[in-house]
Amino acid sequence: QVQLVESGGGLVQPGGSLRLSCATSVSIFSFYAMGWYRQTPGKQRELVTQIFSGGNTNYADSVKGRFTISRNNAKNTVYLQMNSLKPEDTAVYYCYAQPTSSPYDYWGQGTQVTVSP
Repeated sequence: QVQLVESGGGLVQPGGSLRLSCATSVSIFSFYAMGWYRQTPGKQRELVTQIFSGGNTNYADSVKGRFTISRNNAKNTVYLQMNSLKPEDTAVYYCYAQPTSSPYDYWGQGTQVTVSP
């Protein structure tokens, strides 16, 4: 069974940084894409960033220039480096993985990021 385990959330002041990690229980090459969504109460989950098997990435306009997605293939882990954090970045962040051989995505349990003075 595929598992995605997230870590790294927490409370940070505006302008600060956090790094989220998402470790998979299978080879990272099992996935066509991996990335991060975020969700706040009463709102739909929104895509923050994703990285494709070939290495291409994309970002939501709201985080471009501040967030960076990367991966460590040997550790089967994807990272989200978040810099210059703003209060509006406060959300539960979910890691997801899109398999190459299945139409069903896998999801992590979510990690809370709170940006507040």
